[in-house]
Amino acid sequence: MAVIVPRNFRLLDELEKGQKGDAMSGVSWGLENGEDITLTGWNGTIFGPPGTSCENRIYSLAITCGSRYPDVPPEVRFNTKINIPFVEPTGAVSARWGPLGNWRREFTIETILGELRREMTLGPNRKLPQPAEGASY
Repeated sequence: MAVIVPRNFRLLDELEKGQKGDAMSGVSWGLENGEDITLTGWNGTIFGPPGTSCENRIYSLAITCGSRYPDVPPEVRFNTKINIPFVEPTGAVSARWGPLGNWRREFTIETILGELRREMTLGPNRKLPQPAEGASY
């Protein structure tokens, strides 16, 4: 029988993992506001992968974990402008993209950020021209 971990315990675990950080993964995450006892608003960072048009860039994201997370995916939005097919003109990551569209409870904020970074390295995404460095939505 699987144990269902309550939302806040799950998010506290994700927060602890994010705070410990592993710079080698190329992603980081944490609470937008350390006083947010609801654990709703998060910041994510993706370091552009080497050998891509995103190399040497730092991408900032806003992640909102609603009251039904992790049963439903969070909302994810780039703050830093990026040119990649599944990011809408507002910076929102399409709810139909990859892990968001095929959401499973075991996915985490780290899963999302890692998959976004991996997408930057794939096929045509690798060399897509990017907006001016530092441009924001």
